[in-house]
Amino acid sequence: MNDIAPLLSVIIPTLNEASHLPLLLGDLNIQQKITFEIIVADGGSEDATRSTAEEFGADFITAASGRGAQMNAAAERASGAHLLFLHADSRINDANLLSNAIDALMSKSPLQQRVAGHFRLRFIRSTARNKMAYRYAEEKSAFNRVNTTNGDQGLLLSRDFFRDLGGFDERMPFLEDQRITEKIRTQGELITLPGYLATSARRFETEGFHRRYILMSMMMGLYSIGEDSFFTRAPGVYRLQQDTGKLLLSPFFCLLRQMMLDEWGLDGTIHAFYLLGRYIRQNLWQMFFFIDVLMRPLIGIGRYPSLNTYDRMSGACKNSRILDAVTGLISFIWFMGVLAPFFLLVDKSESKGKL
Repeated sequence: MNDIAPLLSVIIPTLNEASHLPLLLGDLNIQQKITFEIIVADGGSEDATRSTAEEFGADFITAASGRGAQMNAAAERASGAHLLFLHADSRINDANLLSNAIDALMSKSPLQQRVAGHFRLRFIRSTARNKMAYRYAEEKSAFNRVNTTNGDQGLLLSRDFFRDLGGFDERMPFLEDQRITEKIRTQGELITLPGYLATSARRFETEGFHRRYILMSMMMGLYSIGEDSFFTRAPGVYRLQQDTGKLLLSPFFCLLRQMMLDEWGLDGTIHAFYLLGRYIRQNLWQMFFFIDVLMRPLIGIGRYPSLNTYDRMSGACKNSRILDAVTGLISFIWFMGVLAPFFLLVDKSESKGKL
């Protein structure tokens, strides 16, 4: 570090986070070798979020509800040369995490001014269930491949670069993290910062890990092909952490089927699943990556033989329309022919069980 540490602005969007905010603010207060300010950008909390923030000496501002709008408002108020965006339920277990992160980012800056960084993830869990699935998600968070970075991993970048990117997209109250990281990939460089953030697994544990992952895959697939109407029509596609319960997937599959009938028609449905096939094929590396994670006890840490094999093979058929069409057909059969009827029956059975 330099003798005078660069001023950093830590920005935390909140909505009724009085139970989690004190833990993160306490972690921030013991950070060493760096000077920084904390701005809590609130979207209309009705609990003690404000008094909690002020008790820890953080600046508290109110903004239009929606993480993107809240973080943009805080960025306008920030005085730091660099901005770090964190979720309120994040935890920091290293007193040098922020100073090490700034060091890593600034070591890139002389070569690449348009650089941003994110941390690896560790989940804070209350159950030992789905151990392999969490290990897969945690290990994947170290990568910088398309659609592998989200807001739980934090985002560190210079204020100038953030302004050049146009800030966060405020059109919807979700996916603002995915949108800005994909812009960073095309307009600059995204790096993995040293250390990790711990984050609550409460949404996965409450909603069901595999149910949440299936919905996330649907969201990212439809977003990638420009079908934004799914998000405006979806019943509760994004729910506040405090409002989550067991996630029912049947309403989302019913909505998708309705979109096929009302909006897409036969030709539009074929085209949509062709595009989804292309998107899925671009992300098939995750299946090979999962094999490496599964075999981790045998192959050791940091080795990815299956993934490397896929990368070598995929280059030969990078732009295959036939494979895109076949993958699209398989995805249609899987989502609409297998998952949709399965969750329709399971959700109906679970709903009856609660009566």
